[in-house]
Amino acid sequence: MSVFKAYDIRGIWGKEIDEDLVYRAGFFLPHLLGCNEVVIGRDIRLSSDAMHEALARGITDSGADVLDLGLSTTPMVCFALVYLSAGASVQITASHNPAEYNGLKINRAGAVPVGGDSGLKDLEKLCMEGEVIASSHKGVIKDASYVKEAYIRFLKDKAEDYSSLRISIDCSSGVSSLIIKDILPDADYINDTFDGKFQAHEPNPLDQASCRQLEAEVLKNHSDIGIIYDGDADRVVFVDEKGRFIQPDYMIAVLGLYYKAQGKTGNALEDIRTSRSTTEFLEALGYTVHTWKVGHAFAKKKLREISGIFGGELAGHYYLGDFFSCDSGILASLHVLSVLRKLKADGKTMSDLIDSIIKYHNSGEVNFRLERKDEAIQALYDAYAPGASRILDFDGYRIEYPDWWFNVRKSNTEPYLRIVAEADTKELLDEKMGELREIIGRFS
Repeated sequence: MSVFKAYDIRGIWGKEIDEDLVYRAGFFLPHLLGCNEVVIGRDIRLSSDAMHEALARGITDSGADVLDLGLSTTPMVCFALVYLSAGASVQITASHNPAEYNGLKINRAGAVPVGGDSGLKDLEKLCMEGEVIASSHKGVIKDASYVKEAYIRFLKDKAEDYSSLRISIDCSSGVSSLIIKDILPDADYINDTFDGKFQAHEPNPLDQASCRQLEAEVLKNHSDIGIIYDGDADRVVFVDEKGRFIQPDYMIAVLGLYYKAQGKTGNALEDIRTSRSTTEFLEALGYTVHTWKVGHAFAKKKLREISGIFGGELAGHYYLGDFFSCDSGILASLHVLSVLRKLKADGKTMSDLIDSIIKYHNSGEVNFRLERKDEAIQALYDAYAPGASRILDFDGYRIEYPDWWFNVRKSNTEPYLRIVAEADTKELLDEKMGELREIIGRFS
């Protein structure tokens, strides 16, 4: 399987991705995107320093300059790309993947993502077949670490007075702790020191096992909310004051309340897995809700196309019109805290709000590891498409009936078939999930 994915370049360091590939990606990228300056940053994975050296060497050998942020969050790299008016950016990270993985997230000018259908396939071809001839005018590496302070100022300008709230935060041993304590100095923190091995838990907050420590902290501290960032801080997941994991697509609805309070209504974006509870809540607020593919490279482009105010995904990505249509775990969490601050002033809690949003019974995303994924998807389509009230076919299938629906899709980054189902009653959900499991089981 190629390390050039739909959203980024990602693989196991030393096996699927190495210094030579990273060097070649750096060398060919400026030519591909027609730029002479590339912003680069890196997370705290053990392989990130070696990748940083190879990437910078490739870029400068091409004749382009490197604007080096040093350690950074992925959203900080997007901010720097716009702030410095550069032509491209690369963040060295494997986001939420385990410690042995690493990769490259690439943007062109304006923080527009470079995905599989917008340049990554061309870069892959160059990396595999292109001839490396170093420029006689070698580029230079320029220190751009000062951008961190500008990014912190930007976030502080978006922050409000949260002194009425008790907040617990899990930094997942990643780079969110580089920024977040300057924004929320009075929160209670865990896993807030860098650990490239991620020994406390994997940097994937969508895995509820990764949230167990935070859930306990929320209860111990009597917190109003728990916040957990992933390894590179572009994603965020929340825990309510009862220590309950909040399914991330419900938080898209909470963001709708924030922007509504700012006087902004219009287009909003959800992914194909999103609960009807969220869709209906946003529509009742006055938003026009658009459904689209999973993945940041697709979502950021779509949000721009529809002039969207905000959007989100089941995976905990939240795309913000006030942040170049990019995702920022920290900025999204500040917007959620704004909503919670007003709730608490009215004597209400985060669990009160979430419980008022949820109208249906939802499975969450269930993963099946199997080889015959395409056959399983076709079998599900054949079984349920006839008689369906609506079918969406742009990311696997979302097949809808009046009283239940399901989405089946292949992961773009991992060897899984993924299912989300939702129904009016728990009994119907259990019945339909049993049917789906039985069909999928035939292809395991």
